Amino acid sequence: MADRDRTQVHPQHRFDQVVRGGTGTGTGTGKYYQSSGPSTTQVLALLTLLPIGGTLLALAGLTLTGTVIGLTVATPLFVIFSPVLVPAAIAVTMAVVGFLSSGAFGVTGLSSLSYVFNRLRRAANTEQVDMDWAKRGMQDMVGYVGQKTKEVGQKTKEVGQNMENKSHDQSVRA
Repeated sequence: MADRDRTQVHPQHRFDQVVRGGTGTGTGTGKYYQSSGPSTTQVLALLTLLPIGGTLLALAGLTLTGTVIGLTVATPLFVIFSPVLVPAAIAVTMAVVGFLSSGAFGVTGLSSLSYVFNRLRRAANTEQVDMDWAKRGMQDMVGYVGQKTKEVGQKTKEVGQNMENKSHDQSVRA
Protein backbone atom coordinates (compact mmCIF):
# COMPACT_ATOMS: atom_id res chain seq x y z
CA MET A 1 0.00 0.00 0.00
CA ALA A 2 2.89 2.35 0.72
CA ASP A 3 4.30 1.56 -2.72
CA ARG A 4 1.06 2.51 -4.41
CA ASP A 5 1.04 5.94 -2.69
CA ARG A 6 4.55 6.69 -3.89
CA THR A 7 3.83 5.84 -7.50
CA GLN A 8 0.85 8.20 -7.86
CA VAL A 9 1.69 11.18 -10.04
CA HIS A 10 0.16 14.57 -9.36
CA PRO A 11 0.52 16.87 -12.34
CA GLN A 12 2.01 20.29 -11.56
CA HIS A 13 0.63 23.27 -13.50
CA ARG A 14 2.93 26.15 -14.26
CA PHE A 15 1.58 29.70 -14.22
CA ASP A 16 2.31 30.16 -17.93
CA GLN A 17 0.45 27.04 -19.06
CA VAL A 18 -3.22 27.03 -19.94
CA VAL A 19 -5.37 23.92 -19.85
CA ARG A 20 -7.68 23.76 -22.88
CA GLY A 21 -10.11 20.94 -23.58
CA GLY A 22 -10.37 18.05 -21.17
CA THR A 23 -11.87 17.78 -17.76
CA GLY A 24 -9.28 19.71 -15.80
CA THR A 25 -8.86 16.85 -13.31
CA GLY A 26 -5.22 16.33 -14.16
CA THR A 27 -5.78 12.97 -15.85
CA GLY A 28 -3.74 13.94 -18.87
CA THR A 29 -6.66 14.37 -21.26
CA GLY A 30 -6.21 18.13 -21.56
CA LYS A 31 -3.75 19.85 -23.87
CA TYR A 32 -1.15 22.27 -22.55
CA TYR A 33 -0.36 25.40 -24.54
CA GLN A 34 2.41 27.85 -23.85
CA SER A 35 0.98 31.38 -23.56
CA SER A 36 2.31 33.34 -26.50
CA GLY A 37 1.84 36.99 -25.47
CA PRO A 38 -0.82 39.65 -25.02
CA SER A 39 -4.37 39.09 -26.15
CA THR A 40 -5.98 40.82 -29.12
CA THR A 41 -7.96 43.09 -26.80
CA GLN A 42 -4.79 44.25 -25.09
CA VAL A 43 -3.10 44.96 -28.42
CA LEU A 44 -6.10 46.96 -29.69
CA ALA A 45 -6.25 48.93 -26.43
CA LEU A 46 -2.55 49.77 -26.73
CA LEU A 47 -2.90 50.81 -30.37
CA THR A 48 -5.89 53.01 -29.52
CA LEU A 49 -4.49 54.64 -26.38
CA LEU A 50 -0.94 55.25 -27.61
CA PRO A 51 -1.81 58.00 -30.13
CA ILE A 52 -4.34 59.59 -27.74
CA GLY A 53 -1.84 59.64 -24.87
CA GLY A 54 0.91 61.01 -27.10
CA THR A 55 -1.35 63.77 -28.42
CA LEU A 56 -2.42 64.79 -24.91
CA LEU A 57 1.21 64.79 -23.74
CA ALA A 58 2.20 67.03 -26.68
CA LEU A 59 -0.67 69.42 -25.90
CA ALA A 60 0.42 69.56 -22.25
CA GLY A 61 3.96 70.47 -23.34
CA LEU A 62 2.70 73.18 -25.70
CA THR A 63 0.49 74.62 -22.96
CA LEU A 64 3.39 74.71 -20.50
CA THR A 65 5.64 76.40 -23.08
CA GLY A 66 2.98 79.00 -23.88
CA THR A 67 2.41 79.72 -20.21
CA VAL A 68 6.12 80.25 -19.53
CA ILE A 69 6.45 82.57 -22.55
CA GLY A 70 3.31 84.49 -21.53
CA LEU A 71 4.61 84.98 -17.98
CA THR A 72 7.99 86.12 -19.30
CA VAL A 73 6.33 88.76 -21.46
CA ALA A 74 3.71 89.81 -18.91
CA THR A 75 5.93 90.11 -15.82
CA PRO A 76 7.31 93.57 -16.71
CA LEU A 77 3.76 94.74 -17.43
CA PHE A 78 2.62 93.46 -14.04
CA VAL A 79 5.45 95.39 -12.36
CA ILE A 80 4.65 98.60 -14.26
CA PHE A 81 0.88 98.41 -13.74
CA SER A 82 0.94 96.97 -10.19
CA PRO A 83 -0.38 100.19 -8.59
CA VAL A 84 -3.54 99.68 -10.67
CA LEU A 85 -3.68 95.88 -10.77
CA VAL A 86 -3.38 95.20 -7.03
CA PRO A 87 -6.38 97.35 -6.03
CA ALA A 88 -8.32 95.97 -8.99
CA ALA A 89 -7.55 92.41 -7.91
CA ILE A 90 -8.60 93.24 -4.35
CA ALA A 91 -11.87 94.77 -5.60
CA VAL A 92 -12.63 91.77 -7.84
CA THR A 93 -11.83 89.37 -4.97
CA MET A 94 -14.13 91.26 -2.61
CA ALA A 95 -16.92 91.26 -5.20
CA VAL A 96 -16.59 87.51 -5.75
CA VAL A 97 -16.56 86.84 -2.00
CA GLY A 98 -19.63 89.07 -1.63
CA PHE A 99 -21.56 87.22 -4.32
CA LEU A 100 -20.59 83.82 -2.91
CA SER A 101 -21.50 84.75 0.66
CA SER A 102 -24.77 86.28 -0.52
CA GLY A 103 -25.63 83.03 -2.26
CA ALA A 104 -24.65 81.00 0.80
CA PHE A 105 -26.80 83.18 3.07
CA GLY A 106 -29.70 82.90 0.62
CA VAL A 107 -29.49 79.12 0.49
CA THR A 108 -29.23 78.96 4.29
CA GLY A 109 -32.26 81.24 4.68
CA LEU A 110 -34.33 79.24 2.21
CA SER A 111 -33.46 75.95 3.87
CA SER A 112 -34.30 77.41 7.31
CA LEU A 113 -37.67 78.68 6.07
CA SER A 114 -38.34 75.31 4.45
CA TYR A 115 -37.51 73.53 7.73
CA VAL A 116 -39.80 75.82 9.76
CA PHE A 117 -42.60 75.46 7.19
CA ASN A 118 -42.33 71.66 7.28
CA ARG A 119 -42.35 71.63 11.10
CA LEU A 120 -45.43 73.86 11.21
CA ARG A 121 -47.17 71.73 8.60
CA ARG A 122 -46.41 68.57 10.59
CA ALA A 123 -47.54 70.24 13.83
CA ALA A 124 -50.91 71.10 12.26
CA ASN A 125 -51.40 67.45 11.25
CA THR A 126 -50.58 65.89 14.65
CA GLU A 127 -53.24 63.96 16.52
CA GLN A 128 -54.92 64.93 19.78
CA VAL A 129 -52.85 62.28 21.55
CA ASP A 130 -49.71 64.36 21.01
CA MET A 131 -51.45 67.40 22.50
CA ASP A 132 -52.58 65.42 25.57
CA TRP A 133 -49.04 64.11 26.02
CA ALA A 134 -47.65 67.66 25.82
CA LYS A 135 -50.23 68.89 28.38
CA ARG A 136 -49.31 66.11 30.81
CA GLY A 137 -45.64 66.91 30.37
CA MET A 138 -46.24 70.59 31.07
CA GLN A 139 -48.33 69.77 34.17
CA ASP A 140 -45.58 67.51 35.48
CA MET A 141 -42.97 70.19 34.86
CA VAL A 142 -45.07 72.89 36.57
CA GLY A 143 -45.56 70.60 39.57
CA TYR A 144 -41.82 69.89 39.74
CA VAL A 145 -40.90 73.58 39.51
CA GLY A 146 -43.51 74.41 42.20
CA GLN A 147 -42.08 71.79 44.54
CA LYS A 148 -38.52 73.00 44.00
CA THR A 149 -39.60 76.60 44.59
CA LYS A 150 -41.28 75.61 47.87
CA GLU A 151 -38.10 73.78 48.99
CA VAL A 152 -35.90 76.75 48.11
CA GLY A 153 -38.27 79.08 50.03
CA GLN A 154 -38.10 76.89 53.12
CA LYS A 155 -34.31 76.69 52.91
CA THR A 156 -34.09 80.48 52.54
CA LYS A 157 -36.35 80.90 55.58
CA GLU A 158 -34.13 78.55 57.62
CA VAL A 159 -30.97 80.41 56.58
CA GLY A 160 -32.62 83.72 57.46
CA GLN A 161 -33.64 82.43 60.90
CA ASN A 162 -30.11 81.11 61.53
CA MET A 163 -28.63 84.48 60.60
CA GLU A 164 -31.14 86.26 62.85
CA ASN A 165 -30.28 83.95 65.77
CA LYS A 166 -26.56 84.50 65.27
CA SER A 167 -26.94 88.27 65.12
CA HIS A 168 -29.17 88.15 68.24
CA ASP A 169 -26.52 86.05 70.08
CA GLN A 170 -23.77 88.50 69.11
CA SER A 171 -25.79 91.51 70.29
CA VAL A 172 -26.46 89.80 73.66
CA ARG A 173 -22.73 89.11 74.19
CA ALA A 174 -21.73 92.65 73.38
